[in-house]
Amino acid sequence: MTLPPPFFTNEPPPPYYTVAVHAQPPLKSYEEVVYGVAPEQLPANQPHYIPRFSTPVAAPQVTQSSSLPRSKKKGCCNRNRQCVGGSFAAVVLVALLAVAIWLGVHYGTRLLSRGINNPQQTSLSNDDPSLILTSDSCPNTTIECDGIRDCELGSDEMDCVRFSSRNALEVNTDQDGRFLPVCFSGWNQSLADKTCNQLGFRKAYNYSKITSQGSLGLMVTDSLPDSIQAQVEVNSSCLDQGGVSLQCVDCGKQQSTSRIIGGSVAQKGQWPWQTSLHFGISHVCGGVLIAPDFVLTATHCFPDDHPQARDPKYWRVYAGTVSQDDLPVPFLVEKIILHENYNNVTKDYDIALLKLSAPVSFDADVHPACLPVHGQKFPHGTTCWTSGFGTTTAGEEKGSRELMEVTVDIIGTEVCGSPRVYGSAVTDNMICAGFLEGGRDSCQGDSGGPLVCEIDKVWYLAGLTSWGLGCGEGNRPGVYSRVSRLLPWIYTNMQHERS
Repeated sequence: MTLPPPFFTNEPPPPYYTVAVHAQPPLKSYEEVVYGVAPEQLPANQPHYIPRFSTPVAAPQVTQSSSLPRSKKKGCCNRNRQCVGGSFAAVVLVALLAVAIWLGVHYGTRLLSRGINNPQQTSLSNDDPSLILTSDSCPNTTIECDGIRDCELGSDEMDCVRFSSRNALEVNTDQDGRFLPVCFSGWNQSLADKTCNQLGFRKAYNYSKITSQGSLGLMVTDSLPDSIQAQVEVNSSCLDQGGVSLQCVDCGKQQSTSRIIGGSVAQKGQWPWQTSLHFGISHVCGGVLIAPDFVLTATHCFPDDHPQARDPKYWRVYAGTVSQDDLPVPFLVEKIILHENYNNVTKDYDIALLKLSAPVSFDADVHPACLPVHGQKFPHGTTCWTSGFGTTTAGEEKGSRELMEVTVDIIGTEVCGSPRVYGSAVTDNMICAGFLEGGRDSCQGDSGGPLVCEIDKVWYLAGLTSWGLGCGEGNRPGVYSRVSRLLPWIYTNMQHERS
């Protein structure tokens, strides 16, 4: 990320980067084989993503549960030197693989040529049950949101609950086919916990009564089905009794509010949702904590030409850290869930969900970002922040050891999708942020990290670092996955994987 001279402000801090952070020094011999073709060999009319080389950030080794998986065989290491040699070879192999993955992530994120036409969709396989590429099969008789699971994976009952302005709870039922507000009459803590658990959260954080508008509402019944959509029925408006405002997780709060416009080293508690994703002992990408069990990141952090990169046992998630030299005990990854429509050429649908093997305990340094609500907008010119462990200048060989932050402005699709910027390469699932004059941007090593915006003292996750051309160049802002467009996918997969 390129940074102008900073000046102090009381405004919220920004995330620092837009490209992937890596943890092993790039080896020149790997460059031309990362994706089978060097970027300069791509046809001029095809979008290609320029690597942002920075030496991957290797974490200091710590003796804890985060070590790489070991062989189940016991005893050999006490008897001969072959086991030692084999262990060393395994470590070297994983380190080399981390380098290759790092190079692949770099090559896959920060380069684009305009005018992408008819991109080729890559197909993703799902041979490993711990790696999920969500797709489903449903009979012709499927009825959505009736509380009865018709589809093999239950996708017909997954996109039936959402939140709108003021966290108003809205449910879609087979009775009406539209999302309608839930009336407060008859609502209680048990229903709140049940609904949040259905969405993949462990329980409700709080609920309250709000003014409801509209001619129809949903009344809670006395039945006890598994899903909230089967426990409500269409009734007259909730105007008399009000509607339900439900918050499933305490989110979007910062401990520290002192920030420096233009980029600086982040302080503890400034970006408590920022995580560092390590492959083995190497930082490869950023991530965003959104719930005790779930972290959002980018699908391109898990290249399909490196099968081990999609194996959860090689990944570690570090939360609450602002330095690669002072890492806490990591969280293990139980499942890697990749968007089934991800396109590795255009970077459309560049989002992934990590299910952690154990829940995170929240405190001042570890705290989730809020997901946007349905219909929430981040207009052109909105000042937001991005953060990460990526490089601080384009072409730098090493990522930052410290967590960096920088302010970036939202750039509307009308501008970002214009011929002078990125043209048709910007899809509806992307949001741009930065400055057309250049100067402040994310860079290599920031992929999957947060783009957050503060609204009414609450921080919402607007985007996930995805791709861009160069770092801080004029008319080449960072491009992020637009989280508001991907909410149904997020909630569907959280529900499917709920504990």
